[in-house]
Amino acid sequence: MTNLNLGIDIDTAAPETSDINPLIDAVCNRIPPFWPLDAMVATNPYLGYVERPFEQAAEYHLRILGRRLSAPRDWYRRQCEAGRITQADLQQALTEMDSRLGLEQLQRALREPEPPACAPLLYSSLLDERYRPAQSRYVIQQISQFCAAWYDQGQALWRMPRFGDGLYAAWRAYLRIDRSPAWMEISDVEAPLAALPETAREAIPAALQQLGVPADRYQDFLTLVLTCIGGWASYLRARRWEAELAGGTDDDIVELLAIRLVWELILLSNDDRPERVEQWRQSLCCWPQQLASAQARALETDLLLQRALEIGYQRRIVAGLRHAPATAPHTGTVRPLALAAFCIDVRSEVFRRALETADADIHTQGFAGFFGVMARYRPLGAHYPRNHLPVLLPARYEVCETAGDGGGADTAALGSRRRLALGLGKAWKQFKLSASSCFSFVETAGLLLYAPRLISDSLGWTAPVSAPESAGLSARERARLGPDLDARDQDGATGIPAGDRPGAAAFILDAMGLVAPFPRLVLLAGHGSSSVNNPQRAGLDCGACAGQTGAASVRMAAALLNDADVRAALREQGRQIPDDTWFLPALHDTTTDAVSLLDRERVPTSLADDLARLERALDQAGALCRAERLAWLVTQVPDTEAERRRTVEQRSRDWSQVRPEWGLAGNAAFIAAPRTRTAHLSLEGRAFLHEYDWTRDQDFQVLKLIMTAPMVVANWINLQYYGSVVDPEHLGAGNKVLHNVVGGRLGVLEGNGGDLRIGLALQSLHDGRDWVHEPLRLSVFIEAPQAAMEQVLADNPNVAALVDNGWLYLFRIDPEQGVFRRSRGGEWLPAASAAV
Repeated sequence: MTNLNLGIDIDTAAPETSDINPLIDAVCNRIPPFWPLDAMVATNPYLGYVERPFEQAAEYHLRILGRRLSAPRDWYRRQCEAGRITQADLQQALTEMDSRLGLEQLQRALREPEPPACAPLLYSSLLDERYRPAQSRYVIQQISQFCAAWYDQGQALWRMPRFGDGLYAAWRAYLRIDRSPAWMEISDVEAPLAALPETAREAIPAALQQLGVPADRYQDFLTLVLTCIGGWASYLRARRWEAELAGGTDDDIVELLAIRLVWELILLSNDDRPERVEQWRQSLCCWPQQLASAQARALETDLLLQRALEIGYQRRIVAGLRHAPATAPHTGTVRPLALAAFCIDVRSEVFRRALETADADIHTQGFAGFFGVMARYRPLGAHYPRNHLPVLLPARYEVCETAGDGGGADTAALGSRRRLALGLGKAWKQFKLSASSCFSFVETAGLLLYAPRLISDSLGWTAPVSAPESAGLSARERARLGPDLDARDQDGATGIPAGDRPGAAAFILDAMGLVAPFPRLVLLAGHGSSSVNNPQRAGLDCGACAGQTGAASVRMAAALLNDADVRAALREQGRQIPDDTWFLPALHDTTTDAVSLLDRERVPTSLADDLARLERALDQAGALCRAERLAWLVTQVPDTEAERRRTVEQRSRDWSQVRPEWGLAGNAAFIAAPRTRTAHLSLEGRAFLHEYDWTRDQDFQVLKLIMTAPMVVANWINLQYYGSVVDPEHLGAGNKVLHNVVGGRLGVLEGNGGDLRIGLALQSLHDGRDWVHEPLRLSVFIEAPQAAMEQVLADNPNVAALVDNGWLYLFRIDPEQGVFRRSRGGEWLPAASAAV
């Protein structure tokens, strides 16, 4: 047995009626947010549980939800057989977790089958077990179809009538005219609806009482109810998140909870066997407060194996960090040829290594891909702006895209043309899909008009769909477009006021740690992905830019730092940027590993030679990257660079390609330290690299920023990949081949029904034989004084909870004494390393 505390610490006291609203909100806030497809960013799927230890959350998920927080037992067994988990790793896990199991017992448990998870205690689940048809699947289907129609963003050819003022009221009115319940042997929906209040917050306690749920189990029962429609709940949680960030609120997730709960009451009310109803109510009263002994032992085994897996990875990283060169290669007063700043995305680690290999006089560093610009961005012709900063942060400014005339006549004309092109494209699509034209259109025009294009698209010669940003505009006209910091409009765009620009620029310089000697060229490289027929494409773009490419962010940052008035103001603050230093925006395509220089024509002619050398190095680095990455994607890597380039470009245009790139698969570490600490290592594209020199951070405000924003975003990414592997049925997006877009951009269904799928598609994690992504919790390594790191944790309880509760691991790098790991109790212990 074990002395691990696996019990979930929740308030089980029976709530008074007046207390039900805080309980409802607590349940809703346990649901992670999931953003729409065009702004898809990684989300921690366990966000509502980070205030509790990882082990307690694992116990709760297994006991209440019937879900696991660890990989299948046989997967860990294969890792042990392959030597990925060693006996030393297992022994250290036993010691750390203070387990009463011995090493032999743990190894023997590896070969034992796992006991089944607890079955969810919903009435619909009881009906599924004993009767057909499956009532719970029908309920999810009915709710999902209703939500898809209610929140539709223009995909539906016929818009749903507004049955009511809110989601719950509209659903009640719709259900009264819906004929599908009768097909599922549900004869009466009117009586249960009539017996309930008409508002969601009043209907929830009334439904709980009529169902007979014990008052001390309200929170568990409501959590189970809402997670059964977890995809749509996550979408509505994101709407609430955005509303709260703007100072408002959104109660649609509460109304969804009421809808799903009322369905349980409808099913129970339509059951004509009272003995079955009574049996279910008795089971609620006997709901276990803790796991059975066999399940508790199995859970402990799985948690120990998970920890041993993480220890094995951490040993290798610690060993590499300890063997950093004693002398830094890039120090002194000599100006480097260029400094290339990339997003901290793990894919940038591979390119940075390659670029440093291509030209040793080019230094690289990592920074969050929004590059410190706290802005929304409105593309030309768009009705709404898009956030270009982490979803954790509120935007301060809204910047417009213009044709260089500050929103004048040319910009207006191009914007009108783009909107017209998008409108015509939508009308043409509706015509092709309409009931009156679809068959005749295919028969008379389909083959003649589309056969050549279908062939070229299938062979990867052309892209099936052009980007909306290029609709209606020529290549020359698109080249004129860019962010205008001065542009304002009547829809709320503010630009970045001239008085705020020096402060914004100073924030960028300080956060990035940019100090003398400045090189003549500073490359600010955002990143984006190229793929077609991929609804989850935004998930491959920049998470720090809210699921957009980093192009707009780097162009705004460069415009600020190149502005003569801004530089003059910075000089008055003692921040001297040489007159011959130029900030050059660029975009790294993570699918093809090509880097495109943006606004290249604005580079002073005096830098032509430096620019040419930088471009050669970028081309060479891209070639090195393609050779390395293709080994993970194809079984036979082409021999020549021309063939490798052609292969990745063809994959980026192939509408049938389910795996254009691996994205952030494999991510496992976050390192905030000078580049000299990691320059000698190949981190295999698994580490977020953030440049940080604590000796230049006198008040440790940069350290605070790193630990409260990039580190948390990296943790969200890491746990999204983790959850999509250990619980793909509920936290993954299923088979990409079966994806169907819902509501224009709301999300995807797997097939033609079911709940909205969140998380990552199977093809983004699995190569058809095994998982490519190892489910590891994030290991964070920061080179900074212990007292400063502790102060950040003390000032930010939400960040401290991630560390203290085991949702990530925090390490401190000491250049002289080694690497130390912070324990759950707050001690800093020497970190074990692998033999070198």
